[in-house]
Amino acid sequence: MNVKTARILSCLLALGVSATAVANHHHSSWDSLSEEHRQLLSEFAETWDTLEPAQQERLARGAVRWSAMTPVERDAAEQRFQMWRKLSEERRSVIRERYAIYRNLPPEEQRRIRENYKRFRGLQHERRRELRERYQQMTPEQRRRHRDRLMHRHPPSGQSR
Repeated sequence: MNVKTARILSCLLALGVSATAVANHHHSSWDSLSEEHRQLLSEFAETWDTLEPAQQERLARGAVRWSAMTPVERDAAEQRFQMWRKLSEERRSVIRERYAIYRNLPPEEQRRIRENYKRFRGLQHERRRELRERYQQMTPEQRRRHRDRLMHRHPPSGQSR
């Protein structure tokens, strides 16, 4: 694996891309990884035994995930990684905090947020820009009322309006 791929894989893991929590807290030996995964993680070969078990587990899961990606998915992951690297550390921190909040929401609330996001992404680019600008100009109270209206208009699946 080249350095670019290793960095992308590391970033994906740092962002918590894996859907499962770390369940196995013992050290995995480097030799227990498949040859393909050792190649993907080759930049960690010398330091593998010094990594925390949770980090080893995240890296191993990331290698499995990367191996399963199609070339198109890998290209998309590389593009997301490049965008992530261009963000300021402050912006990355905000994103991590929001993601942590999202992960602690009930599944129905997470589903509602994903559905609203998909609707938003389905809009024309110019309309999304207009809505973003309007939202940014709102006061916190106006934003709260707006979210409440969205919730009423688009309740979580299975709930009536």
